[in-house]
Amino acid sequence: MIEHAILLSAGQGSRLLPLTAERPKCLIDFSGRSLIEWQIEMLARGGVKRIDVVTGFMTDMLEEHLGAIRDPRVEIAIRFNPFFKVADNLGSCWIAREAMQGDFMILNGDTLVSEDIVRTVQQGSTGPDGRPWPVTVTVDVKAEGYDSDDMKVERETDGRLVHIGKTLTAAQSNAESIGFLAFRGEGVDLFRETVRQAMRTPEGVQHWYLKVIDSIAPTSKVGTVSIEGLDWAEVDFLNDIEIATKLTDSWV
Repeated sequence: MIEHAILLSAGQGSRLLPLTAERPKCLIDFSGRSLIEWQIEMLARGGVKRIDVVTGFMTDMLEEHLGAIRDPRVEIAIRFNPFFKVADNLGSCWIAREAMQGDFMILNGDTLVSEDIVRTVQQGSTGPDGRPWPVTVTVDVKAEGYDSDDMKVERETDGRLVHIGKTLTAAQSNAESIGFLAFRGEGVDLFRETVRQAMRTPEGVQHWYLKVIDSIAPTSKVGTVSIEGLDWAEVDFLNDIEIATKLTDSWV
């Protein structure tokens, strides 16, 4: 059981303006709870006991919100990313690198996942050697194909991740990442060290952390776990709000 999770919640969510003009995207209300409250609730139901939240835009507001959460199941810590305006989310992973000790999960700050998805990720999947993948990318499958904004995945029949990125071709893409990853055993140090190395390059601040995952893929230590048929929602654009609200309404 993985008891530690990192939430990447530093961004404003400018594509959701005007909703995010005066609050971070993770504080948008869905069915009476903020997005981040739903994330904490589902992670707690799935066995997570410690959550590090990486903050950035309007951190004082978010910190106050998190400070008001009284949930005996989880301990919440704040890690402020002071360069959230100029760095992509690889920078948030770099800020949280010291917390990457022992098995952990990462969840994007704009992704709503159900309790069933958390439990599926907890169970994980195994590689050809019968052991859990050191790095596991949670994926879904779309029957109608993938658009330019989807974080597309190319995977082998045994679940091994070959490539991940938004620029994969239609021929390559056979799944999409939902922004939820698990790191176990050697995968923890491998990811932390690769993040450290990437951030030491001039272009490091411009990268998504999943570019690091793509660079690790040739080691055959990155696998996938499918949550096909389970409920999740990404809140990225204004038309996502209605879809996400229907999902959280079903959770109330």
